[in-house]
This record gives sequence, structure tokens and C-alpha cells, in this order.
Amino acid sequence: MARINLLPWRAERRKQRQKEFMTMLGGAFVAGVALVFLGSAYYNGHIEGQNARNALLQQEIAKVQAQIKEIEGLEAQKASLLQRKKVIEDLQAARSQNVKLFEELVRTIPDGVRLVSIKQNGAELTLNGRSQSESRVSAYMRNLEASGLITNPRLNVIRAGEVKAEAVFDEVVIHFENSPFGHSQFVPVAGSQH
Repeated sequence: MARINLLPWRAERRKQRQKEFMTMLGGAFVAGVALVFLGSAYYNGHIEGQNARNALLQQEIAKVQAQIKEIEGLEAQKASLLQRKKVIEDLQAARSQNVKLFEELVRTIPDGVRLVSIKQNGAELTLNGRSQSESRVSAYMRNLEASGLITNPRLNVIRAGEVKAEAVFDEVVIHFENSPFGHSQFVPVAGSQH
């Protein structure tokens, strides 16, 4: 006997295709969600890794900046110490010049002249004293100029003294090529005659 299918086979086929389509659509949706989730996790991992590297770089930059500030402080301290060292070296060098200056003043002073005071301001030296005659003051000026340590001595004032035959000389200004003193000083000198 022949079999005849009286069932609506087209509707069943349509249903089956629709079911297969829905299964494939569901699978595609699940695969799409999984891909989005995996892609998001992958890129979030990269972003977090980059943020961690950026944070590490910021920490290292902060450390380097702190070291740079410390180095700048050390360089300023070094410059200050070098300046102090130079001042000390200049004072050490000037110490022997002071002795030479006073030796030269004593060596060049002629008989009949005595110094009352010596004042120095920078490279300028002012001598005040008394003399028995103006010719002795002239001899002292020549001796000072010939000494080599003292340059450009100038006599500013000579006044006649009140004591018998004694002239008063005032303000002999002497310039130095290199000043042995760095600041003003006033040195009173004993009134002994040479």
C-alpha cells in the first residue's frame, strides 16, 4: 500500500528551520556576548597594565625630581663652600701681605718722622704723623714710592706744627696694586721717633 503523508510537511519544515534559525541566532548572540566580554576584558587588562606603568613612571619621575632638588641644594651648598674657601684663601694670602706692608712702612720711614695713626679703607691707606721738617716728609714719600709694594703715594696736607721746629703732616694717601686688607681698619701707632 502506498503511503500518503497528509500532514502539513511544509509547516513542519518551516518550524524546524525556524527552530534551527533561533538556535543559530542564540548561539551567535552567546558568541557575540562572549566576544564582547573577552574583548572588553582584554582591553581592560591592557588599560590597567598601562595605568600601572603610568603610575610607576609618575613615582619614578617624582623620585628623580626629588633627587634633582637635592642635587641643586648640594650644588648651592658646594658653591657656598667654594666661595668660603676662596675667601679663606684670600685671607691667607693677605696675611703675609699685611706683614710685608708694615715692614715696608717701618723700613721706609726716615729719622725725624713718626706715625701717629694708619687707616685703611679698601686699597687706600692714610697715614697721619709728625715730622721735624718738610724735607723729611719728602724723603718719606720718595722712600714709599721706591719700595715697590706701595704705588702712587700722594701727600694731601702739611701743616706747621705747634711744637718747636716740628711740622705736622696729615693725610698721606697711598694706593696698593693688591690691597692686603678687605675692609676698613684703624691702627694707632706708638709715637716713637726713628
